[in-house]
Amino acid sequence: MTLTENTTTSVQTTATYLLTDSRQLSFPEQSIFFAIKGERHDGHQYLKELYRKGVREFVVEEASVNDKLRKDIKSWKNATVWVVVSSIRALQKIGTEHRSHFSIPVLGIVGSNGKTIVKEWLAQLIAPDQRVVASPKSYNSQIGVPLSVWNLKKEHTFAIFEAGVSRAHEMEYLQPVINPTVGIFTNIGSAHDDGFRSRKQKITEKLRLFTKVKSLIYCKDYTEVDEEIQLILRPVNPFLKTITWGSQADADINVTFESHKDNTIIKLDGIFGNLQFETVFRDDASLENLTHCIVFLLDFGLMPSVIQKRILTLRPVSMRLELKEGINNCYVIDDTYNNDLQGLTMALNFLSQQEQRSHRTVILSDVLQSGQAPAELYGIIAQLLREKKIDRLIGIGPEISLQVNQFDISETKFYKDTDAFLKAFPFSSLTDSLVLVKGARTFSFEKIVHRIQQKLHGTVLEINLDALTHNLNFYRSKIGSDTKIMVMVKAFAYGSGSSEVANLLQYHRVDYLGVAYADEGVSLRQSGITLPIMVMNSTAPTFDTLLQYHLEPEIYSKRILTDWIEFVNRKNNSSEIPPVHLKLDTGMHRLGFVEDDYDWLCQKLSSNPSIKVSTVFSHLVGADEGIHNNFSLLQYERFIKGASKIEEALGYKVTKHILNSAGIVRFPDFKLDMVRLGIGLYGVEATGQQQHFLQPVGTLKTVVSQIKYLSAGETVGYSRRGLVSHDSAIATLAIGYADGYDRGLGNGIGQVYVNGTLCATIGNVCMDMTMIDVTRAIVEEGDEVIIFGNEVPITDLSSRIGTIPYEILTGIGERVKRVFFKE
Repeated sequence: MTLTENTTTSVQTTATYLLTDSRQLSFPEQSIFFAIKGERHDGHQYLKELYRKGVREFVVEEASVNDKLRKDIKSWKNATVWVVVSSIRALQKIGTEHRSHFSIPVLGIVGSNGKTIVKEWLAQLIAPDQRVVASPKSYNSQIGVPLSVWNLKKEHTFAIFEAGVSRAHEMEYLQPVINPTVGIFTNIGSAHDDGFRSRKQKITEKLRLFTKVKSLIYCKDYTEVDEEIQLILRPVNPFLKTITWGSQADADINVTFESHKDNTIIKLDGIFGNLQFETVFRDDASLENLTHCIVFLLDFGLMPSVIQKRILTLRPVSMRLELKEGINNCYVIDDTYNNDLQGLTMALNFLSQQEQRSHRTVILSDVLQSGQAPAELYGIIAQLLREKKIDRLIGIGPEISLQVNQFDISETKFYKDTDAFLKAFPFSSLTDSLVLVKGARTFSFEKIVHRIQQKLHGTVLEINLDALTHNLNFYRSKIGSDTKIMVMVKAFAYGSGSSEVANLLQYHRVDYLGVAYADEGVSLRQSGITLPIMVMNSTAPTFDTLLQYHLEPEIYSKRILTDWIEFVNRKNNSSEIPPVHLKLDTGMHRLGFVEDDYDWLCQKLSSNPSIKVSTVFSHLVGADEGIHNNFSLLQYERFIKGASKIEEALGYKVTKHILNSAGIVRFPDFKLDMVRLGIGLYGVEATGQQQHFLQPVGTLKTVVSQIKYLSAGETVGYSRRGLVSHDSAIATLAIGYADGYDRGLGNGIGQVYVNGTLCATIGNVCMDMTMIDVTRAIVEEGDEVIIFGNEVPITDLSSRIGTIPYEILTGIGERVKRVFFKE
């Protein structure tokens, strides 16, 4: 074992893979692990686990090397451990050193929005002439940038990396890692404003990336950006060539957009002459992003005719990896927007996190523009598939089909193209499997997804897994690393989908899950969830089920405890009996032992040592409202008194918890040993004090089924309740109260979001349909409509009918398909 202490310079490694997340391990012998201590996670906790799995090179932080860790490290054989001040800085220095070996053109992209779209489109537009490496997905953080740059290989002729910053002084570390030769500043907006003193400071911070570029492209209409470039960037980069575009007369290129029904004409007049380009995109954001691409390509030397031809092949970029229900009891992971080695690795890591099905299938296209010899490339892919224990590979494309001998997977099948697969593949053989569909855009793998996904009702609830993770981490930051967390996934995870949400929580190592009934716990166990699960409503008829699936009952009354004691005493092996959770009623007056029960309770526990108590808990009745603070304090005091008495009777300490989502925010000092997170995970901050820190998790969408044009005086819907007061366009939506859209939202009470316009309901909400007034909207049949999400907050929707977000979420019918995605 080599332990290099107090190393504050570069780490010297021959590893192929840089690993910052222990859960993403693929090639242990070829990996170096950077243990990073953050606000909510500490990579040093997983060093021993990674060593057992075969990793032999580590970077650890000096402040975390205590006597225990030093002792563990010294017991390792053939390991190299670098001790540094900051693992992130060491990772960035490795990226900087790697970047220094390349003299190819490198494009760096910054901006508040559009970075990833511009990167993806440019990579596609320039790929026919270049071997391109680009940041995977939106890898633009302090960690993501060096991991992206590490993918640079000698075969590449062009690189595109995006950089994002959320606070001052971050870009100074990213600039040498990317060291771009040319730059694009997409735009400036409000994202991450709270991390800077002013908008100007944020612009200045982003401009640090371009201190050494030869040229910079930006839209001159963003006057603040233009001013800071002249005032701040030019003095430090005096030979900088700027290429500006926009509507202003003094821009290098004057740009106008001419909108038509089916396309848009982008007209450019300036340093590249008088040109125009046709595109199918019509929204402002896409046109801005595309213009950045066009200007870059013109400066790069591409002919306008070539650019035009390639523009027509562009499609909207879905940066989302989606998990959805498939045919024959399968789950489909849809990641079809591109296919490179890094993206494939990320998708396989996501696949390996899923426990819903044990059989794993990968449908994979040729990997294009890798810069590697096919034998080498597909040898790596074959090893990656083995590491991830893939049971079945379906390869599509001429190149992967020639590499059949590389893959020693039990089931393999290869097809020359997507159409051949769709015609010949026996889809009935695709059963009870997790299916990853990963293909380069030219292979049109969306056809495959459409064939194997379960046919969707026009109304869909989209669940943002990244938002769930963000919200979980927010609450973790409130309680610290020493307090456990139980997450409530009862009622179909508040309508979001129990097994999928529970799977994510298991991946993020929460301590407990809570469900309402035994059946919910059984379903989670059958979906591969191994976390401890508390069942809130446990009765004697369910006790055998609890034992079989190792579910832990909540005990809240004398009757239930007596039944449980009798059940336990009938069993021969008490070691298999799950522990229990004792609920105390400190003021809710719903369920739980009251103070008069405590002596009886303690006597029963003392005389039945086979009853193991995991936790004692209570519930704050009014944590969501400040007017109840004094009563909440009284409840806490009652709880501590009762829990202490129980611990004395047991003779051992138990885990204690009283805080729900609202309590975590309002009473963090009451966090005790564990907290229970419920509605807050799903993006609703019950106290209303810190809603801005949470992200919406669910977006309920539907489609326009039909549009009718009615004259004033006509009526809409049942009982003729919807009176048309003026000549109107009325759209019928594919959602009704059977889907969870409450009848109370009819007759103008509810509003939905249609292509940028809020449209009110008209007439009664029907069982399967709802009508809205779209007179002011630009809309066509088949268009998407947002029922709630970012544009229509669920809190606004619930307040309109005098209810709470819980009821809206849990009321969404199961015929509404859930689609889970991560960016």
